[in-house]
Amino acid sequence: MEADIASQAVGLGTNTDFSLLSLFLRADIVVKSVIIILIVCSIYSWAVIIEKFRLFRKINKSSEEFEEKFWNSKSAENFYNDLPTNLEDPMALVFQDAMESLLKKKSKNNLSERMSTFLEVGIEKQMSKIDKGFTFLATVGSTAPFIGLFGTVWGIMNSFKSIAVAQNTNLSVVAPGIAEALFATALGLFVAIPAVVAYNKISSDLSKYFVSLETFMDEFTTIFFRQLEKKTIDKYKY
Repeated sequence: MEADIASQAVGLGTNTDFSLLSLFLRADIVVKSVIIILIVCSIYSWAVIIEKFRLFRKINKSSEEFEEKFWNSKSAENFYNDLPTNLEDPMALVFQDAMESLLKKKSKNNLSERMSTFLEVGIEKQMSKIDKGFTFLATVGSTAPFIGLFGTVWGIMNSFKSIAVAQNTNLSVVAPGIAEALFATALGLFVAIPAVVAYNKISSDLSKYFVSLETFMDEFTTIFFRQLEKKTIDKYKY
């Protein structure tokens, strides 16, 4: 065992290739595992980031178009009847589910409470779909530096063991092992920083969209009851 460590120390002293691939290939199995985990996390994080950015661009546009069509319609019920069956916009789906639930139940008892319940459930359902995979970014952003640090500590520990066995503190022996170890920390930061930045941006977009959903639903509720009241008055008038 000690002979292997000694030969490794000698090898480090003669190997001056500091390319990323060489650093990875020279690292031991633990540091390699840390690097592979971080690379996998980075790939999945970027997949989530790209998917969320595309999603928000899509739903912001579709919700804006939905609102415009809604406010140009004659009544909420007529607008609901004209809706296509293959809806994808979250705002449209919340509206559709609420109207469908209301029209199925003919009773007007506690209508306001039932309306609020339908809308709250619908908004929660759509928001849970939108933020799917979102917590992964927070997890990567908070843990990736520590995973990288673990790889660094492990690598430096092995480097010092090699130096002790070889009994050689020459910089040419120390530097390669330290570089391999620090590569894990650098990679951890490289993975974490985009994840944290994207998490904050997506969190802001998510909050804004949630507010726009609630605002529309409050306005829709007001319009719905106003139209219902007018319909009831017209019915008794004739």
